[in-house]
Amino acid sequence: MLTVDFSRFPLAPGDRVLDLGCGAGRHAFECYRRGAQVVALDQNGEEIREVAKWFAAMKEAGEAPAGASATAMEGDALNLPFPDDSFDVVIISEVMEHIPDDKGVLAEMVRVLRPGGRIAVTVPRYGPEKVCWALSDAYHEVEGGHIRIYRGDELLGKMREAGLEPYGTHHAHGLHSPYWWLKCAFGVDNDKALPVQAYHKLLVWDIMKKPLATRLAERALNPVIGKSFVVYATKPHLPEAPAAAEADEPVAAPATKTAEPAVGKPRKSARPAAAKAPAKSPAKRGASSTAKPSAGAAK
Repeated sequence: MLTVDFSRFPLAPGDRVLDLGCGAGRHAFECYRRGAQVVALDQNGEEIREVAKWFAAMKEAGEAPAGASATAMEGDALNLPFPDDSFDVVIISEVMEHIPDDKGVLAEMVRVLRPGGRIAVTVPRYGPEKVCWALSDAYHEVEGGHIRIYRGDELLGKMREAGLEPYGTHHAHGLHSPYWWLKCAFGVDNDKALPVQAYHKLLVWDIMKKPLATRLAERALNPVIGKSFVVYATKPHLPEAPAAAEADEPVAAPATKTAEPAVGKPRKSARPAAAKAPAKSPAKRGASSTAKPSAGAAK
C-alpha cells in the first residue's frame, strides 16, 4: 500500500533515493522495482533487518532491473550519515508526526538532497486524525506514538521555511480512516472485535486484489476523509554567481618614440565555476502492515 503517488512523483532509473524512516519498506521496495539506487533508513533495527531480507529476495527473484541497488541501514533522522547533496529523491512517509524536532528532520533532508532534487512528505491528515485522538488516548499516548496533528498549511509553511518549494498536494487512503476509527472505538489493541476484523478483511482484499469497486470508492473518499496528507516539493537550484566584468586595461603611452611597448599575456575571462551535480499508525502500526510484500507483489 503506497501513500506516495508515483504518477505525480516520477522516478528515473538510476535516481539516488533515500526512504527516511522506511518502516517495513513499502516505498523503498517500489523505488527499487523502478530501477533506483535506494537507501532505506530507519532507527528500528528489527525492521531494517526485515527490509534487507526483502531486498535480497527481490534481487534473487529478478524484480529489480539492471543497475538498481538497495541498501537497508539503521540511522538517526536528525543526524544522517551522508554528505551534502547525496540524493536525487527523499521520501519520508508517516514519520514526522512521531518526531519532536520536525524542523531538524526537514533541515537534514534538505541538506542531503541535491539542488533540483525532489522530496515527498506524508503525514496523517488533520480531520481523520483528530477523530482518532478524540476516540482513544491509547491511539497516540504510546511510546513512539503520534505527538502532533498537522494542519496542511502548517506543514507547507515548515517545508518552505526549510528552503523547499512545494508543487503539489493530495490526500490518500480514504478507505483506511474508518478502520482506524473502529480500532479507536473498540480498543487500539483489540483485534478481535467483529467490526474491526470485518473491515480489516476488506482492506486486505483491497490491497491484494485492487478491485474496481474499492478503487472507485477510495477515489471518491480521498478528498473527504483521506487518512494521509501528501506534499511534493523541490529543492531549488542555487543562483549562479554573475560573471565578473572584465576590467578594461588602460594602454600606457610609450616614454619615447623609440621605446617598444610592453607585450603582456592576454587575460583570461572570469567564468563562474560549474555547479556540481551532486498510513503508518502510532508507533509505526498501520493497515500497511497487514500484508508483507511478496517477491512479485507490490507493498
